[in-house]
Amino acid sequence: MTNPANSQTPLRASFKIRLNGEPVTIDTVGQAYRFITSLSPIEWMEFRSLHAEAKVALEAAAGNAMLSIQATQALRLLFRRARLL
Repeated sequence: MTNPANSQTPLRASFKIRLNGEPVTIDTVGQAYRFITSLSPIEWMEFRSLHAEAKVALEAAAGNAMLSIQATQALRLLFRRARLL
């Protein structure tokens, strides 16, 4: 299995969010995976199920690029719910 954090598989959309006042662009599965796993689980506690779904979707997309659509949708839901978009 491919390490999701190193995946260069493009997402179907680019996400431009602000983190600590700095703009962050997320274009690939690897960037998204690193972003959602770099924050502590406590920070994602309110969005626990959406976070878990996005993580699983990104792991699947790292192994199969055809699943990048589902990963992008899972991220979009997570980011909207967390008010990052």
